[in-house]
Amino acid sequence: MTKQRAAALFLVVALSSSSAALFSLPVQAQQTDRAKHIGGKFMCMCSCNQVLTQCNHVGCTVSTSMLKELDTAVARGDSETEITSAFVQEFGTKVYAEPPKSGLSLLAWSLPTIYLLLGTLLVIFVIWRWRSRAALPAVAVAGGAAGISPQDLENARRRVAQETED
Repeated sequence: MTKQRAAALFLVVALSSSSAALFSLPVQAQQTDRAKHIGGKFMCMCSCNQVLTQCNHVGCTVSTSMLKELDTAVARGDSETEITSAFVQEFGTKVYAEPPKSGLSLLAWSLPTIYLLLGTLLVIFVIWRWRSRAALPAVAVAGGAAGISPQDLENARRRVAQETED
């Protein structure tokens, strides 16, 4: 009976350890996906100007340590806000791959749109002015009053005739 008990105990231990590995695999995959998602929001601090999860320097110890720290925080169950604030506290705001959209950064995010709108309005205004200036003399000539006295017009014609004579 002891051999049967030992075999049953061995079978129970083997099944429980394999089932634990099977159940922990999706949790671990979720943690690594979450870590990749969060790590994509940070820059590697080795001055390579690459996103943390995409740093491809051979032997980069900075990205390795940052990724370990990130994996540890994800495994602990820290929220994304907690992880972000810890990285910002350790490395400063230059750790952001994309600056946060608040405060002065919000102004920097909105300025291209503002400049585009102002430039469009300026172009529309300039075209409107050109068209209104071009339309005025045509209307004045059609009405008979060109705004130039007949004497000045005759002087200009005479001068043109003199200058074009050969």
